[in-house]
Amino acid sequence: MIEDYSQYIPRGHYTLSPDLEAYFKTMMWYGRLTYRLKDSFETQRALLLTQAVRTASSTNGTPALTLWHEIYDPTVFIVGKADDLGIDEYGKISDVAFGANPDLKSFSDTTKVQSFIDTAKKLPAPQVNSMWVWIWQDRNDVTQGFRFMGQRFTLDEYVFGQLMWRKVGTQDQPRMLPKALDFFAANGSDLSLNLLDDMGENKYKNYDTQMTNVKSEVAKLGTDSWTQNLYWSWLYALQPITAVKGTQYPIFMQTDAWKKKDLQTALGSWTELKHDTILYSKQVMAEMGGGGVEEPPKGYVEPNPEAYARLLALAQMTRSGLESRSILGDTTKGNLDNLIDELTFLTDISQKELNNQTISSDDYWRIQYYGGWLEALTIASADSPSDNQGRNYLEDQKSAVVADVATGDGAVLEEGVGYPTLIYVVTPNQPYQVAVGAVYTYYEFTVTPDKRMTDDDWRNLLVTSGAPAQPDWTSTFIVP
Repeated sequence: MIEDYSQYIPRGHYTLSPDLEAYFKTMMWYGRLTYRLKDSFETQRALLLTQAVRTASSTNGTPALTLWHEIYDPTVFIVGKADDLGIDEYGKISDVAFGANPDLKSFSDTTKVQSFIDTAKKLPAPQVNSMWVWIWQDRNDVTQGFRFMGQRFTLDEYVFGQLMWRKVGTQDQPRMLPKALDFFAANGSDLSLNLLDDMGENKYKNYDTQMTNVKSEVAKLGTDSWTQNLYWSWLYALQPITAVKGTQYPIFMQTDAWKKKDLQTALGSWTELKHDTILYSKQVMAEMGGGGVEEPPKGYVEPNPEAYARLLALAQMTRSGLESRSILGDTTKGNLDNLIDELTFLTDISQKELNNQTISSDDYWRIQYYGGWLEALTIASADSPSDNQGRNYLEDQKSAVVADVATGDGAVLEEGVGYPTLIYVVTPNQPYQVAVGAVYTYYEFTVTPDKRMTDDDWRNLLVTSGAPAQPDWTSTFIVP
């Protein structure tokens, strides 16, 4: 079995201290290393490991299986279930093949081991491949097996897998890496699909057919699927951002430039998601106050109430889910309550704008100091003041982040969020005024596997003007 050891380069939030770096490497090992079902010796080792976890206890008497679930279950709520077979699946089949309380020697019985393998092979194989598979090998045969704390199935990575070699392209012209736009196109964004066509991505054999197939799969997903965990709910919240804006929206939101701006916003938010879940996903000060002025400036909120409502539901789901698992601290609860209150306000104010309802002075003051609220929440949600090396954890709150999302033959696809850029909008109601705000900047580029980027690497590139060019299509709304 060939392993990609470049995956163990600590990235995301895990570069902030030696302890976090060690945790990243350990969990990456537990998440990637597979005891393959095709190999009876590896399967015996997986069975022994499963039996050890199911029978051992900690020094205070807590069953090891309970401790394992205390780590695994919260991450299921956040990211999703493991894409590979694990302790629970192997334990159930083991009880049938070897008995509920087997003697360890029974795991050397080749007949029983083969019976176990035959049964386990009937379970689903991984839907996202994260292993090295040669073209002449059967993917399911090579990849199906046991992982101690397997990485998770996510919809975006599944879509990528459906649009890469060997399913798309030929041996002479394989599509070795996806584009982030693939996921948004599969999720119904015609703009993304048109941009991919402009880039020539549809030149690869079977690309159009595979895109049609995966679009159909995604379109059939119901709300219960989209809201099954925090990761999927985040993806769900991005849908209204890339949706076509009808005549009920301001004129500026119906333009081609705004559609592309919205797409960049969705890509930037998605990159943040990949950055924050890089370990588990298989494969991211303004003054506050009022007074001194009788009338507040007439600020404006981008009126996308459906997007704010879905983000509100995501925040509420996060709070209730953490609270029900007894892992919600007072500080986190306060921050989530604050976020929920602000998203409720943004939803309400958007609806007022679209319906031409009167906006109160208090609401305008709240819009005026939105930047102060955002910075206060950022500071409040930062981790402990410093680690043992004296590095301030607030460094991790900088907006520029990077995450690798796919690996090809000698190349890694990186998704980057740069520093914000200003946006100018003419508000729709008289007296007309130019409103100024801030939006994402987004990058997509490749590096070699040994150069998988950390946030520090990426930020250094940005400040030294070494960053790659932004996608060509962003030039319609971003002035160099």
